[in-house]
Amino acid sequence: MVSTFAPQAAGDLNFLKKLNRSSILATVRRYPGATRADIASRTQLTKATVGGVVQALLERGWLREGALQPRGGGRPGRALYLDDSHHVLLGADIGVRGLRLVACTLGGEVLLQRYVTEPPTTPEATAVRLAAMLRILRDDPAIAGRHCLGLGVTVPGPVSPVDPILRLAPNLGWVDVAFLDVLREHLTDLDGIWLLDNEANAAAFGEFFFHDGIPPESIVYISAASGIGSGMVTGDNFPLVPRGGQGLVGEIGHTIVQPGGLYCHCGNRGCAETLVSGWAIRAALGIADDENLEAAIMARGEDTEVDVTLRRAGEALGILMLNLHHTLNPATLVLGGSLMRLGERLTQPALSYFEAHQNDLLRGTQRVPVKVIHDSTFTAARGAAAEVMAKAALEA
Repeated sequence: MVSTFAPQAAGDLNFLKKLNRSSILATVRRYPGATRADIASRTQLTKATVGGVVQALLERGWLREGALQPRGGGRPGRALYLDDSHHVLLGADIGVRGLRLVACTLGGEVLLQRYVTEPPTTPEATAVRLAAMLRILRDDPAIAGRHCLGLGVTVPGPVSPVDPILRLAPNLGWVDVAFLDVLREHLTDLDGIWLLDNEANAAAFGEFFFHDGIPPESIVYISAASGIGSGMVTGDNFPLVPRGGQGLVGEIGHTIVQPGGLYCHCGNRGCAETLVSGWAIRAALGIADDENLEAAIMARGEDTEVDVTLRRAGEALGILMLNLHHTLNPATLVLGGSLMRLGERLTQPALSYFEAHQNDLLRGTQRVPVKVIHDSTFTAARGAAAEVMAKAALEA
């Protein structure tokens, strides 16, 4: 996967060149306008190494030069920026209730985005639909002349850490699907990086990788939608996503919070998803699967049953936040997913529970910041595009 680095033989110069290139790109991304001397200082690379890598990146359209930057007592250097005019990164998110696509610049600016509220059926039918959408997207004048660095695809379930295989998507009914192989049969002309990842992992990666300025030491992204999951990213120039031996790291929706509770789509009883998920809220309130959840809840106004259901779901979400705080202890928590559009009736109980208990072990006053993304429609797709860039930077 893009966020792990395979062991290399000692003295592997080619691998060192890749790391240097990635480190220099990360420095320019975080410090726009940095000069070659600034980069050498921040990365501890020699000026000769920085100069050679920068020149190659300029020639390949990854970087561009700006104005001369005066330096006290030394030669002025050219400001360097990511070049957002030549390349494009594609990201696709296969959600339980629709397909989402983005086309991004190297800096994470979204040039195009598309969303169809058409629930996926079989992997084959979904691949046909997604390939058609991608062809239309690539032909759009906004990106048609750009060089495509690759495509990242996200799925709502754990992906094998060894091979790009979706192990299980309980809310789709997909088991052991090599989706990229299926998609390639319908998109044979798309070159570059191809990768598959869990949607929460990709969303976390994007929040970290495209963070304005220096990102926090680590981020946990909680995706609360039809199902619920999480992803964690940590690192510096080389962001790392812990995945576990079977790709199950972050599958918080299937942690047990009520032993002997309701049956979950995964087959277990008492999973967190039976309390806080789109399908659980629908079931509790009798909202049909083809109805818009947000609209149906708004139509019921101050209905007591709605308040009780959302408060219960919010408290369960707060418990998951606390559990992630105690087990992973990230520097920042990010809440995203379609359930965030339900507003404070869901999020306030979650935030209140977390605020009340996050320091129970520390007996202190430190606070973990929580960011709420109220509209994360394209967050996972943009994160998949970020993963493409991270991998392309090592392979360019």
